[in-house]
Amino acid sequence: MLLTLIAGVLPAVAAYLGQLIVDGVLLSIDTYQQQGAVDCTPVMQLLLLEGIVITLIAAAGRGLSAQQSLLKALMGQRVNVMILEKAQTLSLVQFEDSEFYDKLTRARREASTRPLALVNKTFSLLQNAIALFSFAILLIQFSPWALLVLFLAALPVFISEAKFSGDAFQLSRWRSPELRRQMYLETLLAREDSIKEVKLFGLGSLLLERYKAIFNTLFGAEKKLIIRRDLWGFILGLLGTLAFYAAYAWIVIETIQGAITLGQMTMYLLVFKQGQTAISSNLTAISGMYEDNLYLSNLYEYLEQPVISESGQATAGPLPQDGIRFEQVSFTYPCASKPALHQINLHLKPGESLALVGENGSGKTTLIKLLTRLYQPSEGRILLDGLDINDWCPTRLRERIGVIFQDFVRYQFLVGENLGAGDVGAFDDEVRWQEAGQLGLADPFIQQLPAAYHTQLGRWFKGGQELSGGQWQKIALGRAFMRTKADILVLDEPTAAMDAEAEAQVFEHFRSHATQRMVILISHRFSTVRMADRILLLRGGEVLEQGNHATLMAQQGRYAELFQLQARGYLPDT
Repeated sequence: MLLTLIAGVLPAVAAYLGQLIVDGVLLSIDTYQQQGAVDCTPVMQLLLLEGIVITLIAAAGRGLSAQQSLLKALMGQRVNVMILEKAQTLSLVQFEDSEFYDKLTRARREASTRPLALVNKTFSLLQNAIALFSFAILLIQFSPWALLVLFLAALPVFISEAKFSGDAFQLSRWRSPELRRQMYLETLLAREDSIKEVKLFGLGSLLLERYKAIFNTLFGAEKKLIIRRDLWGFILGLLGTLAFYAAYAWIVIETIQGAITLGQMTMYLLVFKQGQTAISSNLTAISGMYEDNLYLSNLYEYLEQPVISESGQATAGPLPQDGIRFEQVSFTYPCASKPALHQINLHLKPGESLALVGENGSGKTTLIKLLTRLYQPSEGRILLDGLDINDWCPTRLRERIGVIFQDFVRYQFLVGENLGAGDVGAFDDEVRWQEAGQLGLADPFIQQLPAAYHTQLGRWFKGGQELSGGQWQKIALGRAFMRTKADILVLDEPTAAMDAEAEAQVFEHFRSHATQRMVILISHRFSTVRMADRILLLRGGEVLEQGNHATLMAQQGRYAELFQLQARGYLPDT
């Protein structure tokens, strides 16, 4: 605020001092011609004072530039943190909505620039307003009509800029889905987890052409807008130039006729030019603030996304030995015509294991996401220890559940931190890392890594080590064992990337360390599934068959058919 005040007032002071210097020089010339000697001290003092003023203007400009650079870092960080904090409050269903991703993309694209631009333009507006007030005091002495000419000359450009700012905003919103598609193609072409397949299948040229086609479409629309905006800006800007030279001629004529002095002419020309610049800057700032506010509406639109309240305070249920119950549970994804789960009923007691089997898309993983409150049932309810899970404290509920999803995250962290991610309260606890690594059968290969549990994983950062699929799954298994408070273990295809020997070792080990826990296993391998106390066969989101392995085999239904089909692959030809 102080620097803005200085930068706004001092240009008018400099212009006034310029007038005094010119008039002082002319007076000194006359005195010298008449008397043959003259005292130059007054003029030199004015020159020194103007030099000080110019120095202060430069210092204020530098100071404002430094403040803006500092503010850019602070405000960009703050807005990005707001976006990420908001993301933590949103539901999984929202993240699976393409329209939500468009809103997120628009918010993030302008997050680090628009709020800062709005603040900078506000201060610029204030600075120019102060300068204009100072110029007006000087210029009104020449003629009040000069102020009106200043304003009217800048008005057409302002109207044009405001109109094109709205057009640019609408273009930006239209571009969001295509920009996101372009970013996805860029990811496919430049990420280590996709480039091997892109190269193998020869997809590079095809994807790159699509990338270029999207750019050409977007650039064509942007090019038209830029040309129209700058063409009209040039044409309407000529009005301002004509107004300046009309005022120039007016001031020159007044000087020739002796109405004003040569120093006043110099001052008025400078003030008129700077005043024209200040008005133009003010109107441009107002137009820019309007545009910034349009773009900030993207941020507000994202930040105002409805948050599904995760209510519930309970940390214990009334029936501690009742376990998990699904009662008439159904769930339909947004915009889907068919439910992913329909009328699911099941009961899993402490110490029991349940296997979920069925073809892809039958609802197995959806059921797990309902249990963990990542989704809310469309119908029915889920009970834990006799209490609806919506009445449980979300933190306490999730402390009780250890999950390995089929698409578990491979964090580009240290080995130990990959394990520690399973329990944020023990994220840096190296003793717990080793315990979890041993329980997940990952310790033997971890000890062979260059820095053991302190080895960087992944290829994104320097010194990173890549693991095999089976090794990553053992890391994920250890991550589940990090949750020492968890009495519910959910394993979604936990051995899909392991060989048969490693799989048998994992499940034998797992059975011996999960005897007091409720275990839910999702697998397509029936050699694993048969170990469960109870098996649910899902088809189309409904329970087709349930029972233990022996019962289901005796029924000679779909389960028996699938088991025999898979077993046939291990039997010799007869």
